[in-house]
This record gives sequence, structure tokens and C-alpha cells, in this order.
Amino acid sequence: MKKIAIFASGSGSNAENIAAYFASKNTAQVTLILSNRSDAPVLQRATRLGIESVVFDRDTFYHSDKIVDLLASHHIDFVVLAGFLWLVPDNLLRAYPDKIVNIHPSLLPKHGGKGMYGDRVHRAVIESGDKESGITIHRVNELYDSGSIIAQYRIPVTSDDTPETVATKVHALEYKYFPIEIEKEIAKLR
Repeated sequence: MKKIAIFASGSGSNAENIAAYFASKNTAQVTLILSNRSDAPVLQRATRLGIESVVFDRDTFYHSDKIVDLLASHHIDFVVLAGFLWLVPDNLLRAYPDKIVNIHPSLLPKHGGKGMYGDRVHRAVIESGDKESGITIHRVNELYDSGSIIAQYRIPVTSDDTPETVATKVHALEYKYFPIEIEKEIAKLR
């Protein structure tokens, strides 16, 4: 069984959804949740789910091998970013080549990049007059939201939509498709 680590900075609803999805599978299991925020609600979710969690700071993440070593000590096979807002450092990219995925709440390359997350993205979709939005699941590289696209799923955006209604529709796509696409990627591991 493959072991998944999830990095998250916020509420952790996607992390919990992924953990629940794999709890009923024999292909993989979420065994570690990491956050760069000690007050992130994802940490309470991890505790409730019985999943080990670790909080780290910027210096540890960017100027040491402690996170890479931690993942190795837990025999992590695959890394998922689920609402994690920091750029992934080179040492982690080298340790997990093509084994780190992210989800973005728009159809990349539109509305991506540094600072584009959550409601900021949904507002940009509305303000640009886009007729559709959705999610992009992609591999992680050294730039924000620019790794190769694994899958995109779409929702219509109507003139009645608000950032909040777009967010609701996008979250439904995330919960449905992100675990499935993670499972497909894990199936490719040797």
C-alpha cells in the first residue's frame, strides 16, 4: 500500500476528503498531514482522523532537508498539495520527481500564479466574464501553477453567479475528482 503525505495551509476539507476516499481502498493511505500554519484547521481534522500531523516553519521548509527527511522516514510515496500556499523547494521536487500534485480552483493557465487562491480566483473568474471555470489537477514544479496538467474538470459560470456560488460548484468538483486523479497517479508508481 502506498503512503500519501498531504500539505495544507487552511481548513483541510480536501485533505479530509482524500483521507476518507483512501480509507476504503487498499491502494494507498494518507499517513501524514503537514502544515505551515500552527492554527490551520486541517490540524484538528488530522487529529480527529487519527493521522499524524506536523507543523513546520519557513526556515525549516526552505533552508533544510528536515521535511524531505521526515517524508523519507515515514516512507511516503506520493505528495499532495491541498490548499498549500507556499512554493515547493527544489530539494522536495528532486526527492519526489513527478510525485507531487496540486489542485487549483480554476482552469489553468487562467487565474493562476502567486497569490491566486480561494476566493481571489473565483472573484477573478467573475470579473473577467469567463463563461466557465473548474479545477486543474497538475504536477508541481518550481513555479506556481505551471506544472504539467493531469486533468481539468469544468463548471458553467452564469451571469447570476457570485464568487461564493462559483466556489460551491468548484468545491463539488474538487471533492469528486481530486481523489480519483490521485489514485490514477499512484497506480502509475512502481
